Amino acid sequence: MPADLDLCYLPATEALAKFRRRELSPVELMEATLARAEEVEPVVNAFTWQFAEEAMAEAREAEGRYLGRGPAPGPLAGLPVAIKEEMAVEGQPWTSASLILADKVATHTAPLAQRAIDAGGIVHARTTQPEFACAGFTHSRLFGVTRNPWNPAFDVGGSSGGSAASLAAGTAALAGGSDIGGSIRIPASCCGVVGFKPPYGRVPEEPPYNLDHYCHEGPLARTVADCALFENVVAGPHPNDVASLRDEVYIPPDLGDVRGWKIALSVDLDGWTVDPAVEANTRAVAAVLRDAEATVEEVAIGWDRAAISEAVSIHYAAIFGSSVAALLPEHRERMTPYAVRFGEQFGELPPGSVLRGLELEGEIYGRLGALLAEYRLLLCPTTAIPALPAGHQEADLRPDAWGMAAYPTWDHLMTVPFNVCSRCPVLSVPSGFSPDGVPTGVQLVGRTYTDADPFHAAAAIEARLPWLDAAERRPRIEGAGVAA
Repeated sequence: MPADLDLCYLPATEALAKFRRRELSPVELMEATLARAEEVEPVVNAFTWQFAEEAMAEAREAEGRYLGRGPAPGPLAGLPVAIKEEMAVEGQPWTSASLILADKVATHTAPLAQRAIDAGGIVHARTTQPEFACAGFTHSRLFGVTRNPWNPAFDVGGSSGGSAASLAAGTAALAGGSDIGGSIRIPASCCGVVGFKPPYGRVPEEPPYNLDHYCHEGPLARTVADCALFENVVAGPHPNDVASLRDEVYIPPDLGDVRGWKIALSVDLDGWTVDPAVEANTRAVAAVLRDAEATVEEVAIGWDRAAISEAVSIHYAAIFGSSVAALLPEHRERMTPYAVRFGEQFGELPPGSVLRGLELEGEIYGRLGALLAEYRLLLCPTTAIPALPAGHQEADLRPDAWGMAAYPTWDHLMTVPFNVCSRCPVLSVPSGFSPDGVPTGVQLVGRTYTDADPFHAAAAIEARLPWLDAAERRPRIEGAGVAA
């Protein structure tokens, strides 16, 4: 039988409330989720691995807890939670989407995944990513091409592409991702869901990337409230992460009041060439916030885009790029062309450049910090274009595609400056669609460590510009065997 789409798209917060009232069983939700995955995965390909039997057993256990058998249910008990493949889950494959690691199995569990499991979340599937999570799109030699549920001709963004695609396709209630250059926010934008880059140190990570201030792990969800729910579960100090923040911040359930707020608007971040649909949808969101009685003013930040590119190149060369470059001498032939290019481009750190990079980062944040001293949030597009073609090769993209410059697969990412400004919380929410039917998104950038502020503005947007809440606002996945 076709999956029950009302269950598959039921917000996590509503599912939990129904579990508590005994109006819905975790078993029913998991059955619907697994049935939906069976229908759409041949088209979307958001999952690397699925654990249906184990998930059903855990759903039955969660059902018992809601019926009063055993310990009280945790805050995510009974929800299907998809976890990005690069995060370790003990006993499950841990390949980073690379042929080099195709046989690797994790012997431990990463903090975000462990907190989801401890809260009762059921890891029913692992999600696709590009090799070593080093691209803003999602295809690999190991797992193939992940396609956009809204239009399979297009990509899902990356690197947490499978996580966002699973949410849009109705095959997970919540999903975990990571973000070192926009890898939560890019796919959230491309797939029409919500993705949060927490401030650096808010969500614990594993060494050594817990010490990389560009690197963040965080939640993706279909609704703002669901994203807040997941963030509250995974955030907080951890004994194995020296960078994790000791203070704990709780995002309240009562969100959406932005009356009297001053919000800055930048459509191009002082230098990006933005697709007309992206610009129009961003301005439409600004109008929605004005309807919510916020003051929205268009501003110039004062950024030098070349300085941002230089700072990012130095930083990647210092840590991320060098780790990929180290594999090239032995494994080049087994690696994807984009991973090879990443290692070559960011594999060498010139002497003295670390100091130069830190100076640039200080200047970049200084401009943003001055702006946010006057405005409570910055509103801007998440990406300059809606999405890239699915499974594209870099050589297939014209250098002038979408008016971009020499490196089109990176050039459209308006997320990267906020990895430089890593202590700012950033939430990406849907803003509309392109003429091709692919979603677009906007970023809500808060002052440092003001985690709840972007959620307040996002809830105000969602209340007036809803997404995925009704059948007519969900993707119709052609070729999946059902009228989705």
